[in-house]
Formats: sequence, structure tokens, C-alpha cells
Amino acid sequence: MPLGPGSLILIALVALLIFGPKKLPELGKAAGNTLREFKNATKGLADEDEDNNKKNEKQK
Repeated sequence: MPLGPGSLILIALVALLIFGPKKLPELGKAAGNTLREFKNATKGLADEDEDNNKKNEKQK
């Protein structure tokens, strides 16, 4: 069930009411940093897996 624009606006308003306008940018920045770290970690794991596959193919 996809989120429509009305749902996103409602979520944003509830977040604004709960956390306040001063805290909301800090939470957004923290979420962005967390996603960036997660992306880098998964990319690193994928690169390691790809390197291992290449080494195994060379050994055959």
C-alpha cells in the first residue's frame, strides 16, 4: 500500500507536533547520517563478496 501525498503531509505534521521545529532538522540530519553509514557498509560488503568471487574463479 503506497503512501500518498496526504499521508506524507500527515506524518510530517505529527512529527512536527511531537518533536518541535527546533529538534526536527537535527533528527533529519541524524537519519541521513545513519542511512549514509548503512549504505557504505553494505557497499563494502558487496565489494568484498565480489572480490572473493573473482579470487575463486581465478583459482579454478
